Amino acid sequence: MKKLSARRRHPLAAVVVLLLALAATGGLYAAFAPADKAQADETAQSLAIEEGKKLYAVGCASCHGTGGQGTSDGPSLVGVGSAAVDFQVGTGRMPAQQPGAQVPRKKNIYSQAQIDQLAAYVASLGAGPIAPTEKQYSPEGADIARGGDLFRTNCAQCHNFTGEGGALTKGKYAPSLEGVSEKHLYEAMQTGPQNMPSFPDTTMPEKEKKDIIAYIKSVNGDETPTPGGFALGGLGPVSEGLFGWIFGLGALIAVAIWVAAHTAKAKKS
Repeated sequence: MKKLSARRRHPLAAVVVLLLALAATGGLYAAFAPADKAQADETAQSLAIEEGKKLYAVGCASCHGTGGQGTSDGPSLVGVGSAAVDFQVGTGRMPAQQPGAQVPRKKNIYSQAQIDQLAAYVASLGAGPIAPTEKQYSPEGADIARGGDLFRTNCAQCHNFTGEGGALTKGKYAPSLEGVSEKHLYEAMQTGPQNMPSFPDTTMPEKEKKDIIAYIKSVNGDETPTPGGFALGGLGPVSEGLFGWIFGLGALIAVAIWVAAHTAKAKKS
C-alpha cells in the first residue's frame, strides 16, 4: 500500500493522466465526429468536376478539344476561369448554334447546377477569373452617377450611352444590355467576352463595376422616365435626326402640297 501511494504521488503522475485523457478524447472525437468541412468541400468539388467533365465531353469538346486545349473551331479554355463559363453558358451563347462573326445571346439549355459543374471542370484546367458572389455584383448602395461617368468613358462607344447596343465592324455588334442580369454584367466586365475588352479588378475595382451595373439598371428599368417624350430606342441623335427628317420634314411637305392644292382650287372657282 505504501508503494502504491508513493506511485500515485509521483511528480509525473498528473502528466501521465492528462496525456491519457487527451488521447482518449481525441480518439472518441475521431470516431464519432462528422467529417471535416474542408474535406467535405473538397469531395463535393471533385464530384462537380467529374460531372462537369461529362457535360463538357457531350456539349463542348467537339469545338474546344477533349482537354479544353482548343481547335480550329473553338479557342482554348485553359485559364478562362469559371466566370467565363458561367457567362457564356448562362446567357445561352454556348454551346454555339453555328459559326459566325458573333455568337448571339439565346435561351440557355443547362440548369444552374449543370453550369456550375461545367465551370468547375473548366476552372480545373487552369486558373482564371472566378464567378462572383452576390455581394460582389449587387448594385445595392452603389453610386449611380459615378457609374454613369464610368460607363460613358469605358462602354458607351460600343453599347450606346443607355446600353442599347450598336453596330461594329465586319458583322460584329455590341449587344443590348437590357434585361442582362447583374451577375452576367459583372462577369462580362471580368472576362471580356468576344469583342469586348476585359476589366479585371486591377483595372476596374469591384466598387466601380457595381457602380456601372447600378447605372445600367437605372437607365434600362421599366420605370425609367423619358423627359423628351418617345425614346426612339434610346439610340441617340442619329435615330432622333432620322425621325425628324422623315416624319417632320415629310409632314411639312404634305402640308405644303395640301395648301398649294387648295389654293389652286380657290383660284379656279
